[in-house]
Amino acid sequence: MPQAPTIPLLTPYKLGNFNLCHRVVLAPLTRLRSYGNVPQPHAILYYSQRTSKGGLLIAEAAGVSNNANGFADAPGIWTKEQVEAWKPIVDAVHAKGGIFFCQLWHVGRVSYQDFDGQAPISSTDKPLTTKRLDGEPFTPPRRLRTDEIPQIVNDFRVAARNAIEAGFDGVEIHGAHGYLIDQFMKDQVNDRTDQYGGSLENRCRFALEIVEAVSNEIGADKVGIRLSPFADYMESGDSNPKALGLYMAESLNKYEILYCHMVEPRMKTVGEKSESPDSLLPMRKVFRGTFLVAGGYEREDGNNAIAENHADLVVYGRLFLANPDLPKRFGLNAPLNKYNRDTFYISDPVVGYTDYPFLEDSTA
Repeated sequence: MPQAPTIPLLTPYKLGNFNLCHRVVLAPLTRLRSYGNVPQPHAILYYSQRTSKGGLLIAEAAGVSNNANGFADAPGIWTKEQVEAWKPIVDAVHAKGGIFFCQLWHVGRVSYQDFDGQAPISSTDKPLTTKRLDGEPFTPPRRLRTDEIPQIVNDFRVAARNAIEAGFDGVEIHGAHGYLIDQFMKDQVNDRTDQYGGSLENRCRFALEIVEAVSNEIGADKVGIRLSPFADYMESGDSNPKALGLYMAESLNKYEILYCHMVEPRMKTVGEKSESPDSLLPMRKVFRGTFLVAGGYEREDGNNAIAENHADLVVYGRLFLANPDLPKRFGLNAPLNKYNRDTFYISDPVVGYTDYPFLEDSTA
């Protein structure tokens, strides 16, 4: 039987020390099935289903400390118990030849007081007007004191070390989507007057201190960062997102990290794709490491992004969630399962999690 021609998304790529067999990346997708912030055995099947030899997976965001998580059943990586719980999940991905990175996050003000009994921390004391998933309001945050910031930086450093102990191949720092690092970078949120506020350089200082600390701890060749300069998730917009994206892309070169993962300007808010005159191409040209793009990609525009050298790797979220064998389906140009948004964040260990059919099952 003649073989179908290779499409750009399925060409190999050398990601630092890692040899990728294709360029389709699993996005870090919060699934809220890590009961009590501890990864569960059902995640072994979930991630191994989505693993292919030489494929890159980025795990759902894991909290770096007990005040970093804003969701009761999101995983953490700050305790020994959590590290041990991640190990069999990582082993299952490695057993199938996958490369697995752990995304590290701190939600900042996207939290609520009764989660750990204290006010959430942020760059600001301005509260969110957006409601939580359960319809309740977020708790007004407490502005971090300048002398407290090194402790948060250290939390990311220790979490990165924990991720490597758990067996992960590297970490991705979550600097996107209105969470703590983004709350420092964006001028819609950051109203500080110290060395972490005001100028673009000052607002990005916190993010770059974390990049430096994590790189020094585990090696820059194991570090990526996710950024969404154009997005307005969780009321975290910026007056000059292009300047922000360019400044970060240029500044990251100093640390020689493995990759920069940027969200397309068309993704202004969660799940809503819109037309945008802006482009990530200027950031792509400035950043000297591997450049990942995400945000509403499908097969055709993903192939175009690689073919036209707009990106090295393309990150897929909802399509990969619903199609555990997404790279194979792309190769065959096969039909895709439709995702069910209603089951994204339920706590069921199977429904909407590991029950999406593979191509063989759906065509049988």
